[in-house]
Formats: sequence, structure tokens, C-alpha cells
Amino acid sequence: MDIHTLRQMIAQRDSYSVLETLDVFSGARSALKEFDYVIEAPNWTRDGRSLVYNSRGRMYTYELASGASREIDTGFAIDCNNDHVLSPDGALLAVSHFTFADAASRIYTLPLSGGQPVLVTEKGPSYLHGWSPDGLRLAYCAERGGQYDIYTIAASGGPETQLTDLPGLDDGPEYSPDGRHIWFNSTRSGLMQIWRMDADGANPVHMLQEESNDWFPHISPDGRWVVYIAYAKGDVAPGDHPPNRQVELRLLPAAGGQPRTLAQLFGGQGSLNVNSWSPDNRTIAFVSYRLK
Repeated sequence: MDIHTLRQMIAQRDSYSVLETLDVFSGARSALKEFDYVIEAPNWTRDGRSLVYNSRGRMYTYELASGASREIDTGFAIDCNNDHVLSPDGALLAVSHFTFADAASRIYTLPLSGGQPVLVTEKGPSYLHGWSPDGLRLAYCAERGGQYDIYTIAASGGPETQLTDLPGLDDGPEYSPDGRHIWFNSTRSGLMQIWRMDADGANPVHMLQEESNDWFPHISPDGRWVVYIAYAKGDVAPGDHPPNRQVELRLLPAAGGQPRTLAQLFGGQGSLNVNSWSPDNRTIAFVSYRLK
């Protein structure tokens, strides 16, 4: 059985998925649609009209007004995972796709309207998380020589630049809206925690220290807020972010301060892997799950 078929079987049997939105200021939580298979990682389109998500290796858009889902033509990239982002102008979609030759994730770009993918990262595995606000570079987590670190690369491809090199796992890199910083999560302090560094990798700062394992910091378009997902300490290993756990979505002021819990849900992997802020800085999209 090939890896693509196996992933499809797992997606179909594990969970029901609920695509949801949450107003981070009022706390209003809305269930948009339930699926009887696994969907993951919604992105909000720049016009605020749709969400982009992955499921069973394919990419889809969900139109908020009509509730209709439409598959995006991704050409040969039919084993996409939950690490995908949109370009700053909203015209392009970058995906992480498991290539069939070695089952390693590599990054590709294609028109959001659909089209043939263009390879960006020659090396794998590479897991996409951020696109610079000027549209020129992508930020991603990659395993090289047994070590997972953060890298950047020109959106058109070329040599990659390594930004981190400390022991432990560094993951989830995402540019701040002004392009000056990259936020990420790292086990370098023991637990998985939220960090920020300059866009060239200099001056790492431990932005939040709490007794939980915190993953995937996502910055609001105005740069004021950061939402992330938190696993209870002891529930998972610091370097692991499995599905089907009780987790929390938390909100942190980007300037620093105390976080607050936005929602508790059954989820984890797939719930909030990529930036899902609405363009008006008010709402996040995520996926919760129920076991079959």
C-alpha cells in the first residue's frame, strides 16, 4: 500500500472534523460545517470570503457565504499535508507535498485558482509555515542530518538559509507583518515554548514561559496579537503535537504579557497548524474533532 492511500484511509476513519471560527474579543464561537473525515489547518483568504484547508492529500476552499467546498487543482501534488500558506497578495498558494519518490515533504507554489506546482525546496523533508510580507521569502521547518531547524528560502527557490542550530526541535516559523521578526516554537528550554527572533535568525527571545507545551504562534495581520495551541504539561512529549487531545487555544499580546484562554477543544495536530486570522484582525478559524 502506498503512503498516499494509507493517508486517505486514516483520514476517512479516525475522526469527524468541525470547521469553526472564534471571535477573539467577544468569545463567540461558530461551527461552520461538520465533515465525516479529517480536514486540517484552515487559512483565511485575503478577501475574507473563503477558508483554504487540506484533506486526504488535496487542497480545498470553503466559501463562507454559501458553505460550499471546492477542490483546488494542485496538479501532481495530491499528498499535501497541513503546512500551507497564502502569498501576501493572495494570488499564490504554497503547499507542503509528500513526494512519491522518498515520501519526504517538499514545498511547492501554485496559483490559488489552481495550476501546476513549482518546486521551491530541493531538499526534504521541508514543512512550510510562513511567507514574508514582501512576498520574497518562505520560512519553514526542515530536517537536515537528523536535526530539525528553521530555514528560509527565496519564494522562487534557490539556496536555503539556516536560521537556528541549537539542540532540540525548532518549528512553526512565521513572519511578523512588518517583516522584522520570525515567531516560532522551540524545545530549547525544555518544554515546547514560544520564541521570537530577528528575520535573519539573530537575537532569539523567549516570549512566553508557562507550564505547558505551546505550538504554532500565529500573528494577527495588524501585528498586535498572537494565537497559539497549548497542550497540558505531561500530556505529550515536548517535541510532539499529536491529534485527538484536549488542548487550548490561547491569545498573547505580541508586545508581551499574560496569555488568556480563548477556547478548549478536542484537537491538536490539524487544528491550528497555519495562520488562520481573518483579514480584519478579529476572528480565527480552526478545526476541532470527534472520534468515530
